[in-house]
Amino acid sequence: MLALAGLPATSWAQGYSQTRYPIVLVHGLLGFDNIGPLDYWYRIPAALRADGATVYVTQVSAANSTEVRGEQLLSQVKQILAVTGAAKVNLIGHSHGAPTSRYVASVRPDLVASVTAVGGVNKGSAVADLLLGVAPPGALSNTVLVSATNGLATLIAALSTASQQPQNSMGAATSLSTAGSLKFNLAHPEGVPTSACGEGAYSVRGVMYFSWSGAQPFTHPLDILDPALALTSLAFAGAKNDGLVASCSTHLGRVIRDDYKMNHLDEVNQVAGLVNLFETNPVTLYRQQANRLKNLGL
Repeated sequence: MLALAGLPATSWAQGYSQTRYPIVLVHGLLGFDNIGPLDYWYRIPAALRADGATVYVTQVSAANSTEVRGEQLLSQVKQILAVTGAAKVNLIGHSHGAPTSRYVASVRPDLVASVTAVGGVNKGSAVADLLLGVAPPGALSNTVLVSATNGLATLIAALSTASQQPQNSMGAATSLSTAGSLKFNLAHPEGVPTSACGEGAYSVRGVMYFSWSGAQPFTHPLDILDPALALTSLAFAGAKNDGLVASCSTHLGRVIRDDYKMNHLDEVNQVAGLVNLFETNPVTLYRQQANRLKNLGL
């Protein structure tokens, strides 16, 4: 026991996350790869790489429609495949990154081994519906909100690696609304549950689908963004949610769990690792998913 305890921690997990195909991380709304020392996927890529995974962090428009973001992601996937020589990728998308990943898998299933949705907006968000209701297209409030959000998205893009990518916050809000998601799902139904809160097809056209999410908007007293998520959670009228997306809306393919004690930002280990101390660490969930993919030959 003493000898085992003296082994380096990495030796215990050697190859644990070593998937056959590269893992590609896809950020959500107002997301980025990194801004200076701040990573969107806080400590997640490093943990996966330490376990043997090949990991790429993509950067699409911080705010735009699912289709525009999807085309941007598709271009980056092709570049990753060209660089690595791999035949396919494993896409892991958070929030708006989930339907963005689904778009690529739908139009080019030959390039995708799996899609994992983390807190994915797969059937819309009541928060997006509320914003569109308060600030409908054509209203002054909409003009102000769109201008402010586009400005923020442009700033995020400039500070990261996406300064040339277009920003369209109205397109993003429409895509993330219930009506917009329904329209998208009609064109790209792969893995989406046909029931209100069930599971979807586990495999479609050779692509495997998975999902997991949190369901506790407030998780850490020192996290300055938790109060905001507790407030936005009121838009769901008591339905289980992570502060920005209802649990049932996150379902895609095989539902691993939809009730982790995490909020929408905890799902990517934000802010700076201030997550629920009494729940599985988010980094561990990504490692477990990579191992799941590995064991499936993906």
